[in-house]
Amino acid sequence: MSPDRFASAGPPFDVIAVPETVVLKADRMRLRMVWRSGEEAEVGAARLRAACRCAWCTRARIDGTFSASFDDVAIERLAPVGDYAINIVFSDGHARGIFPWAYLREIAQSNAISSAPVAAQAMPSAQLRSGPFE
Repeated sequence: MSPDRFASAGPPFDVIAVPETVVLKADRMRLRMVWRSGEEAEVGAARLRAACRCAWCTRARIDGTFSASFDDVAIERLAPVGDYAINIVFSDGHARGIFPWAYLREIAQSNAISSAPVAAQAMPSAQLRSGPFE
C-alpha cells in the first residue's frame, strides 16, 4: 500500500459502544440508551452537563469556575455528530459538548440509574436511531 493511502481495519470508534436506541424522555431531564447487548441505561441531564468535556468546560474546571451543580438543566436538543457521537444542547445555553458513544456509555455505566424496561418508561419526546442516524 502506498504511504499516501489510509488503511483502516474498521470504524475509528468502538462499535460496541454505539447504542441501538437513544431516547430523550418527555420531561427532557433524562436520556435513555439501549445497546445491542440488551444493556439499558438512563442518565440525567444534570449529570451529562457536569460531564461535558468541551474546551470551555475544561477551562472552567482548571480555573475553578465550573458550576458545582446543574440541577435545573434540561436537554433542549440532540444532534448526531457523524456516526461516533452526539451533540447535546442544554437549557442553560451550553451547546458545545460532543459526547462520543464510548464516553456516553462510560457515563451511563458509572451512573447506574435503573434498568427498568424501556416500555415501562414515560413516552419519549424524541428518539434517535444510532449508528448511523437515519
